[in-house]
Amino acid sequence: MVKQKEQKKDLKFEKRNKRFVDSMSKDPIVKKLSDKWLIACHKYEYSYHFTWLGLPIIQYPQDIIAIQEIIWKVKPDLVIETGIARGGSLLLSASILELIGHGTVLGIDVDIREFNKKNIKKSHLIKRISMIQGSSIDKKVVTRVKKFAKGKKRILIFLDSAHTFEHVLEELKSYSSLVKRGSYIVVFDTVAENFPTNWFKKNGTDRSLNKTNNPKTSVHEFLKLNNRFKIDKEFQRKLLITSAPDGFLKCVK
Repeated sequence: MVKQKEQKKDLKFEKRNKRFVDSMSKDPIVKKLSDKWLIACHKYEYSYHFTWLGLPIIQYPQDIIAIQEIIWKVKPDLVIETGIARGGSLLLSASILELIGHGTVLGIDVDIREFNKKNIKKSHLIKRISMIQGSSIDKKVVTRVKKFAKGKKRILIFLDSAHTFEHVLEELKSYSSLVKRGSYIVVFDTVAENFPTNWFKKNGTDRSLNKTNNPKTSVHEFLKLNNRFKIDKEFQRKLLITSAPDGFLKCVK
């Protein structure tokens, strides 16, 4: 009887949350303010202000929470991350896997600087981390990644390296076959498409990004070619502030 009452409370809590998320995501004022805030803060490199276990993570705090939710939900055997940067994102994935008690992270970066590699290796979580240096779309690197992934049943992928249309689309084509039903590919920096025309040319660190050359255009092109994935809108609806609108791709087949 007590257990039934607790279950009813949980269900009521979930329904209430869902109702508020639905209302919030449809609120034009909240949406406008969120979009305006994202653009206003970008020139201050907002995502660079945070660390995870001492290392810069270069993610919005909201996306950090979403990453944690996905890892906990999927409980992957392997997390593949393209784009290591300073190493904080590797430690985030590894720390959640450590709490789960299972899984490995494989990071890929075209340039893993020695200073960053040393800092990553200092962590006690290094036992759950492996790294490959090279372009994530280089055929030899793709072959190495697939060899590393062999035998892993549940694989989760985060794409956060180069953000051009061609590069991200090639990453999606190269690695999507590793992801099975119920897991995700998360494509970061799709928010670039929401910025005003020529904003990055005037203000951004990646001057090649524009309305047609960005990760979101890659996502939509990929979905035309692959019907195994669909955009999980639930994340962006509840986050509102995210670098990955339309970037949470759930494998459904």
